[in-house]
Amino acid sequence: MRIITGNARGAKLETLDGIDTRPTAERVKEAVFSMIQFELEGRQVLDLFGGSGQMGLEALSRGAAKATFVDNNPEAVQIIKKNAKHTGLFEKSVVLNSDFRSFIRGNKGRMQFDIVFLDPPYAMKVLHETVEKLEEAEMIREKGIVICESDDPTPIEVAGYSLRRHARYGRVYITVLVKEGGEEDAE
Repeated sequence: MRIITGNARGAKLETLDGIDTRPTAERVKEAVFSMIQFELEGRQVLDLFGGSGQMGLEALSRGAAKATFVDNNPEAVQIIKKNAKHTGLFEKSVVLNSDFRSFIRGNKGRMQFDIVFLDPPYAMKVLHETVEKLEEAEMIREKGIVICESDDPTPIEVAGYSLRRHARYGRVYITVLVKEGGEEDAE
C-alpha cells in the first residue's frame, strides 16, 4: 500500500496485522480520488474510521490543508501517526483515539469538514447513522463531500444530501454524497 500521487507520492504505508483493519484496495482508492481530484486543494478532511490513515494521507498528499484521523483502536492510531510522519504529512494531521460516536458528540459545532471518508468495518452497518450524526452535529460544510465504502449494493440515502455517484469495484461499493445547500440547490 502506498501514496498514489502528490508530494508524498510512492511512500509506502504500514497497516495493522490481522483482520480487524481492512485497507481500501489500491484500485478503489484510485477511483475515489479520480472522482474528487479537483476538490481537494485547501480542504479540511475527516478520515473517521482511520485504520492506516491512507485515505486522509492521500488527500493531504494531493493538496488538502488538514486531515483529522479518528480510530478507536490504539494500535491503528499508532500506525496512522507513523504513516503520517513517514510521508512528511504529520504537521497537517490530527490523530485521535476515539469511538466515532464519542468523537462526533464531543465535537458538535466545533469542527467542520469539506471531505469525509467513511470506511467502518462492514459488519457494523453504521454508514447511514454516521452521516446523520455528522449532519446533526453540523460537522459537514455546505457542499461537503462524504465518501462511503461498504459491501452493500444499496446506495446510502440521507436527507439533505444528493447522490453524486454509487459504483461497484469488485465486492466493494463506493457511495459519494454531497451536502445540499446554497442558492443553486434552492432553485
